[in-house]
Amino acid sequence: MTPRRRMILIGMAAGALWALAVVFAPRLLGLPYLPAAAALPGAFLPPGLVLAAMIGRLAARRFFDDDLIDGADPVPGSPAWVDQKVLGNTLEQLALALAVWPFAALTLGGAVAIGLGLSFACMRLLFWAGYRAAPPLRALGFAGTFYPTVLAGVWALVYWAV
Repeated sequence: MTPRRRMILIGMAAGALWALAVVFAPRLLGLPYLPAAAALPGAFLPPGLVLAAMIGRLAARRFFDDDLIDGADPVPGSPAWVDQKVLGNTLEQLALALAVWPFAALTLGGAVAIGLGLSFACMRLLFWAGYRAAPPLRALGFAGTFYPTVLAGVWALVYWAV
């Protein structure tokens, strides 16, 4: 296994452990039940703020770059290109969250959704920093965003079905 793949695998494994902690912590900590309607706006606020920061950063890059200000695509590998990739992936992850978190909140309680939202924001920032430092380092941020959403969705479906 190459060092790059090993680094990605470690990030994915750490993301899986993170997912278990995020999704099951409210129950293990005995947090009180929080209705979904009360929790979901708060759950989506941290991801929304991170998304706003990413959009703002890319807009600032475009404003100060003569090639980008007119709408040209960033040069592959450039900081603006990385920011565009991070923004695109964050939008994909947020679309998945919008599809899964409401059901998870209704089924498992709003505390799970709040945890997912806080986790999402932290892991997206880590993904952004990892991508800028070295692309394989983005694995933890990706997995730490993706796996909790999927795990919450599967757990909610099983909980609902039983």
